[in-house]
Order: sequence, then C-alpha cells, then structure tokens
Amino acid sequence: MSQTVDRALSILPLLAEGPANLEQVAQRLGVHKSTALRLLRTLHEHGMVYRQRDQRYRLGARLFALAQQAVENLDVREIAHPYLVELNEKCGHTVHLAVHEEHEVLYIDKVESRYPVRMYSRIGKPVAITVAAVAKLLLADLPEAERRTLAEKLDYPLYTPRSTPNAAAFLKELAAVREQGWATDLGGHEESINCVGAPVRGTDGRVVAACSVSAPNVVVTADELLKLLPLVRRTAEAISREYAGRAPSSP
Repeated sequence: MSQTVDRALSILPLLAEGPANLEQVAQRLGVHKSTALRLLRTLHEHGMVYRQRDQRYRLGARLFALAQQAVENLDVREIAHPYLVELNEKCGHTVHLAVHEEHEVLYIDKVESRYPVRMYSRIGKPVAITVAAVAKLLLADLPEAERRTLAEKLDYPLYTPRSTPNAAAFLKELAAVREQGWATDLGGHEESINCVGAPVRGTDGRVVAACSVSAPNVVVTADELLKLLPLVRRTAEAISREYAGRAPSSP
C-alpha cells in the first residue's frame, strides 16, 4: 500500500472518534498541514469525509452508505436473519451472528433480548477474540498451523478470573471446540454474562459464521443457558443447510 493511501485511510478511524480540525489530523498523522489538507480534500471529494461549518471534519455520508451496502451484501447475514429472529422468539435472549474477517471477529447481526437487561454489543463491533464463543468457533476451524500462529500473536487480557490466560490454554480450548462442534463463554468477558454458540458451515464444510445466544446471569443461570445448546445447534444447522443450498434432512 502506498504511503499516501495509507495516510488517507488512517484519517477514517481518527474521525470515527469524533470531528477533528486540520491541525489535529496533521498532528495525529505526523505530517505537515498542507499534506493533511490534500488528503482531506481527496476524501471529501469522494464523500468519505465532510467539512462542517466550524471547519472540523467528520466522516461523510458516502462512507456510511458503503458500509451499509457491504453489510447488506453479506449473504450469510441475509440468509441467517430469519433463523436468528426465530431463535430469539423461542428463547427470549440476545442472539448474535459473527464472521472472521482479516484479524478480527465481528458481529454482523444481532437480535435483542426481550428482557429489560440488555447486552452492550453492536453490529460491526469486534468481539473479545480470546474469550467469545463465536470467536472460538471461527478460529477453531482454521488449519492447525494458522491457528497456532494466530494464538501466539494474540494478547490475553484478563477481563475476569475466567478469561483465557495464554496461548497454550487458548489452543487447548480451540481443539476442544473443534472436536465437539460448539463453544461457550461462561463469564470469560464479563462475569455476569454467559454465552453458547454453534458454527454455520458452507458448502465445503468450513465454518463461515457463528451464531450464539447470550444472557446475563440475573436472567438465566449458566446451567439453564447450556440447556439451550441443542436449539442453538439446530438453528446453526438450518442456516448452514440454506446457505450451502442443501435440502433439509428428513425428520
């Protein structure tokens, strides 16, 4: 990637934090104001940034439109959504769908819980990769060498006493997830939140996404949530069949 393109793209996450003026952008990029202005003008011409009346820049509407279009074109999300809604109607808890892109696992769909206590999670937001059930499902499907390389590069924040502490423990857990075909996060990210998940597979049997059910333990205990695992797995299997274009299995 050329230095100019790299600098221009570096402006976008900066403005995602909030509007910034020319001097602030130049300072963050470590460039002269004339260089920053040239980059901002180019992005402005393409609708990626917008200059406000106070001369500060913010992300432009074109960028949001492209992001929305990209999300809408994720076929697995479109196919999965009715099943996620049905799963939510049956259990009442928060349902997520996630995919692995580049070096992150991202939520691409969410159906809110019917209960007053809600989860703070957003579509497009990366998950806590070393503890989240959906992340374990997606990373467990990687080839062993790739899995090991990735695990050794990751940081292991101790969000709670139940968080995965290191690469060796993470690899052991991924091996178990790969073998059993489902995953959990029982207080690994937030002590009060539990989660169970299952993989969505494509035509070649590889995991293309993961769906999960999450709930705070003030609403349902971890043991009670685990009882929903068969329902979660059936939902993931139904999504997989439609995504892969396979006929439903006989009753």
